[in-house]
Amino acid sequence: MQTSQEHQSSGGFHSLYHQPINQVEPHCYSSFQILNNNVCPDNGSQATHVSFQSCNEQYFTLDSAPATGCVAYDTPSALSISSNITPFSPQGSQSYLSDPHHSSDNNYGSPGSGSSGVDDDTELKHVLRALEFQLLGPESDIDDSCSSFKGAVDQAYSMEKLDVKQLLFSCAAALSDEDFPTAKRLMEVLESMVSVSGEPIQRLGAYMLEGLKARLYSSGSLIYNNLKCKEPTSPELMSYMHVLYQICPYYKFAYNSANVVILEAMANESRIHIIDFQIAQGSQWVSLIEVLGKRPGGPPYIHVTGVDDSQSIHARGGGLDLVGQRLSKVAASCGVPFEFHGAAISGCEVEVENLRVRRGVALAVNFPYVLHHMPDESVTTRNHRDRLLRLVKSLSPKVVVLVEQESNTNTAPFFPRFRETFDYYSAMFESIDAARPRDDKQRISAEQHCVARDIVNMIACEGEERVERHELFGKWRSRLMMAGFTPCPLSSSVSIAVQKVLKDYSKNYRVVERDGALHLGWKNRVMSTTSAWR
Repeated sequence: MQTSQEHQSSGGFHSLYHQPINQVEPHCYSSFQILNNNVCPDNGSQATHVSFQSCNEQYFTLDSAPATGCVAYDTPSALSISSNITPFSPQGSQSYLSDPHHSSDNNYGSPGSGSSGVDDDTELKHVLRALEFQLLGPESDIDDSCSSFKGAVDQAYSMEKLDVKQLLFSCAAALSDEDFPTAKRLMEVLESMVSVSGEPIQRLGAYMLEGLKARLYSSGSLIYNNLKCKEPTSPELMSYMHVLYQICPYYKFAYNSANVVILEAMANESRIHIIDFQIAQGSQWVSLIEVLGKRPGGPPYIHVTGVDDSQSIHARGGGLDLVGQRLSKVAASCGVPFEFHGAAISGCEVEVENLRVRRGVALAVNFPYVLHHMPDESVTTRNHRDRLLRLVKSLSPKVVVLVEQESNTNTAPFFPRFRETFDYYSAMFESIDAARPRDDKQRISAEQHCVARDIVNMIACEGEERVERHELFGKWRSRLMMAGFTPCPLSSSVSIAVQKVLKDYSKNYRVVERDGALHLGWKNRVMSTTSAWR
């Protein structure tokens, strides 16, 4: 397809990413409960590369976050951990938009600019010893071979110089080493340094601290079961999701990039079947239906199958029939022949018969921020992550779109996973901070109910209870190719659509096409990727 035709086919879509509140919401269905301290813790168009100047700005570094003068945070001792379906390293697994030498296949690349202030055992022992001195005095009986580190106490270490990042990493290292007394003392210090209404590092620190507490007391599952009934109401949760949708472009990136890919792949098809493995409210398909309704020569027949975990009913305020009714009304208003089928089951449970695939209908499959929730071979011998990819390949789809967070938390041990979680979400919290004031109650609620529980799940849970299991694009590429897929080059229209979205956001957001995928970044940190397959 020629470039001019590509722009024409998707041009109508470019202006449709703004939707009213009742038509737009992300795939975020998690909620994060904060209680008080009385509760026990627990086809192949030519790809166009987008270039830009290398960003000299560093990630938000915690060295710049003051350790004093912070808003006190009454750190809760109970929270909900097991995550519902939501969007959005080992040391140095970050991806870089501006580093041409950093391959997406390399899970252990160059360390980030937000690297730890306690990157080695010596520095960690310095910090722990200084804290011991501050908390218990010079006669404390810490047993960490202090004879070679007593000089640290005589140095310029003080509570003012021990920032939130250092303390979080020290606490996580103590937990990793099963040094529980030290971990508890560090948690006590952190409680006065973090705040859900503070700087990005303080807000992130508040939620990471709760993850550390829940891990210490091994109470994640118990807390989740006790607090299910205390989730926000459906209207409240929907409003939180809408706030997050508006203040950062991660969902719009997913919706717009995937829709342009599907529009181009289906340009000459008269019968189209879309399988969405995280349908949410179906908002992604409103714009697509409207664009296809204006197709020269008449609109195609569209069949949408929405796969959805039953737990998402709460966020919608009803079952998948609500999604079908809504999309049917949109299609009718556009004169588009339409059919909807809801599969109210988890992606892990999906079989071919659940999808109602028909011969002679061009098939598109959408995986928006959802495949990382499928347990892989490290969790279960059934390996639903690869099983689902093989199942989709057996359906012979014309195009498959994968959108995922660019992070490495799947199989990493606890401490490297903690560091990766910190690095990724410090960039995310900084990006959110650029859009709303720090004391904005809507922003606080959106972070608590749509972001924080994912963070806690990655820190506090293991095995089947840990459902937030992200992988880097290089790993996703290997999985897809092993399942028999081949990459589809992305046309320039995909990047153009995303660039138009980013005009409404901070200039620190960047987008670049590399290694067959479109990368969305905050400054020099890649946050999400979109890729197409067949």
